[in-house]
Amino acid sequence: MEGWLPIVIMIGLGAAFGVGSTVLSKFTGPRNPTPEKEAPYECGVAPVGTARERQSVKFFLVAMIFLLFDIEVAFLYPWVLAIRDLGWTGYWQILVFFGLLLSGYVYIWRKGVLDWGSQDGL
Repeated sequence: MEGWLPIVIMIGLGAAFGVGSTVLSKFTGPRNPTPEKEAPYECGVAPVGTARERQSVKFFLVAMIFLLFDIEVAFLYPWVLAIRDLGWTGYWQILVFFGLLLSGYVYIWRKGVLDWGSQDGL
């Protein structure tokens, strides 16, 4: 239990700082609310409509594809560090890996997932 004492102290200090800062700002900060200050801020643009409207499915598809390809790059880093130990076997494995990655990319490209704009402007 001795090894955990510094960790518990650090967690306690972090929580105390967070709660203390929030409580202290409530008591010491100025309170003069106006309708402009209480309005929701959306990147400098006045909010239009409700926040409950539905998002396009393409937004979520692109987000998931970005995460997928981003995670694939994370698998590349350990391979680069171990390339000398892996030899030709590791080389062929990464070629297969990139082949699968490329085929997935071509598939989503052909399906039109990456097309955000209309085709009229081309």
